[in-house]
Amino acid sequence: MYMKKPELLAPGGSLEKLKTAILYGADAVYIGGEAFSLRVAAENFSVEDMKRGLEFAHKRGKKVYLTANIIPHNSDIEDFEKYISEIAPLGFDAVLISDPGMFQITQELAPNLPIHISTQANNVNYKSACFWHKQGAKRVVLAREMSMAEIKEIRKKTPQSLELEAFVHGAMCMSYSGRCLLSNYMTARDANQGACAHPCRWNYFLVEETRPGEYMPVVENERGSFIFNSKDLCMIEHIPELIGSGITSFKLEGRVKTAYYVATVVKAYRDEIDRFLENPEKYSFNRDSLDELLKVSHRPYSTGFYFGKPDENSQVYTTSSYIREYDLIGIVTDFDEKTGIATITQRNRFFKGDEIEVLRPDKPYFSQKIEFMQDGDGKDIDVARNAEMTVKIKLDEIAGKGSMLRKRREEK
Repeated sequence: MYMKKPELLAPGGSLEKLKTAILYGADAVYIGGEAFSLRVAAENFSVEDMKRGLEFAHKRGKKVYLTANIIPHNSDIEDFEKYISEIAPLGFDAVLISDPGMFQITQELAPNLPIHISTQANNVNYKSACFWHKQGAKRVVLAREMSMAEIKEIRKKTPQSLELEAFVHGAMCMSYSGRCLLSNYMTARDANQGACAHPCRWNYFLVEETRPGEYMPVVENERGSFIFNSKDLCMIEHIPELIGSGITSFKLEGRVKTAYYVATVVKAYRDEIDRFLENPEKYSFNRDSLDELLKVSHRPYSTGFYFGKPDENSQVYTTSSYIREYDLIGIVTDFDEKTGIATITQRNRFFKGDEIEVLRPDKPYFSQKIEFMQDGDGKDIDVARNAEMTVKIKLDEIAGKGSMLRKRREEK
């Protein structure tokens, strides 16, 4: 059984999210530039933000990987050459590539930049992994369709110098590791160019060709059927098996998710990984970690392909909506340990008297009631209603900069 400490790799959809991921325990963050990164919906990074993010991470001994994993057309090649030449001196720890042509360009124009082979390249066997390693790739990101047994076999039959990365949490694609043409066909938005419209999450009915306008639900549900709508992946309860499989890097999906999502998911996995490695023999899963993952916006969870092929229980047929029971209401920007007064930047409305939870990077969360509230000018207030307003509240425990305040949504 492999026992090497895995890398915890988090999504960084913006500079704020990169910093949040590192603050809450990520070993590395993957980000996208303003082109070639397969997530046009993310905020993404300008070159100046890349420099700031790299400086922040490297000062703390963390790594940053750049995604450049689109499936390119002829018109992309010249721009990609310019792009790689521009980012090569910045100091990224690796770049993610999926296309052989872009792989070659990167080796020629940035020979000192390590290359990771993206999940878009559909790596599902050890021969493919060995091929990329011989070409010079440092790491292969395994396809989401891999079982635990297959991953172990790949680890056994590939050089130890080849790193293996695998998704352990987040949204799942109904297509084969992202190679989907449905969005392009239905909306002219190419998923392999980063512009997926997610038609797999849409509401579908069955129509017989001679009866146009007569919509029949595929299942017994008056709202139609979300027949392609996959559950989210969650492997938080299987840290020992993941580490034992030989995976080098545990990847969390979510570059278009919020900073609160990133903080919560990173901390949950960080806590479980560290608890296991501290004492593998006596380790038992802490249910609180899963409870934390239920406090972010998510679809119902499953273990994906890890323990067998998904069945009829791996799809969500009744709705494409997320489960969202908590709201982020503020972020701590300063904390006075003598008075217990925290300075908060408001993110959603909250009131004096609210029951809240405080999520902290380096300590367990705590719950309390808001008894004291002032605005930025020191005036007593009963509600923080203005977006991004400065609020001062008294906290029952220490909560340093970057801590997050959340509140359970009221049932309607």
